[in-house]
Amino acid sequence: MDSDDFLTVKDCLRILRVPRSTFYRWLATGRGPDTYRIPNGKRLINRDDWVKWLEKQKSEQRG
Repeated sequence: MDSDDFLTVKDCLRILRVPRSTFYRWLATGRGPDTYRIPNGKRLINRDDWVKWLEKQKSEQRG
């Protein structure tokens, strides 16, 4: 796996234009994307999981 296969929380916040608190609330309530916690405590999001999560959000909005 390459480091380009992952996004940081900061990347996700920039893309979504939401506050950090919103993103972490989504994670806490199970509504956010799957993340991986690495030994230094930071979270990473697999790019493929991110795209799937975004597609799911899009389809849920359509109803």
